[in-house]
Amino acid sequence: MTIALAIARREIASYFYSPVAYVALALFLLACGYFFWGDFRPGAPVAMRSLFDQMVWLLVFIVPVLSMGLLASEWDRGTIESMMTAPVTESEVVVGKFLGAMGFFVVLLLPTLAYVAMLAIFGRVELGPLVSGYLGIVLVGMLYVSIGLFCSSLTRLQVIAAVSSAAVLALITIVPAFAARQALLPDFWRTVVRQLVFQRYSDFSRGVIDLGHVTFFLATSAVILFLTVKVLESRRWK
Repeated sequence: MTIALAIARREIASYFYSPVAYVALALFLLACGYFFWGDFRPGAPVAMRSLFDQMVWLLVFIVPVLSMGLLASEWDRGTIESMMTAPVTESEVVVGKFLGAMGFFVVLLLPTLAYVAMLAIFGRVELGPLVSGYLGIVLVGMLYVSIGLFCSSLTRLQVIAAVSSAAVLALITIVPAFAARQALLPDFWRTVVRQLVFQRYSDFSRGVIDLGHVTFFLATSAVILFLTVKVLESRRWK
C-alpha cells in the first residue's frame, strides 16, 4: 500500500504540471458556474440539485481527458517497463494511478464548495441533500476514473484512450438517460436503463442515499480496476 500511495502522490503532482489538466479544470468550473445559476435564483429551493445533475454529463467529457494519460503515456514513453521491473505489482500500479486521479478529481470539486457558501449566505441550506449530492458525484467519479484508467491501459495513444473512454461513458450514461426520457424503449428495457448510472445517481442529487446504489458504484469500479490489473499482467509478458 505504501508503494501505491507513492505512485498516487506522483500522479497528483503530475497533474499540476499538465496544461491539459488546468484547461479541463477551467472548463469544468466555468460550466458549473453557468449551471449553478439555475439553482441560484429568486424563489428557487436552497439546493444544488440542478448543478449536481449537470455535473454527471460534464464529467463524461472531463474525466476521459484527465485519465487518458494514466497508463497510455507510460506505455508511450516506455517508462512502464522500468516501473514494472521494480518490486512493484500490477495491483499497486493500478491502485496508485486510480488514487492519484481521484485525488485530482477531489481538487476539481473543491472550488464548487463556494456555491454552498453562497447558498448559505442568501438562504438556509439543508446539508443532507448537499452531502448526498457530493457523495453521489464522488461515487460517479470513481466509476468514470476506473473506466478511463482501463481504456488507458489498452493503448499507447492518449487520444484513443480519451475517445474510447468518453464513448463508453456516454453509452452507459447519456444514451440510456436520453432513451428513457424520450420513451424510445419498451417498459422492460426502461427498467433495465434505470439501473444504470444516471438513474442511480439521481437519487443522490435528491438527497437519498441508497445502500444498493453505493454498492453498485463501488463494486463496478472494483471490477473494472481488477480488469485493468489483468490487462497489465497480460501486457507485461509480451
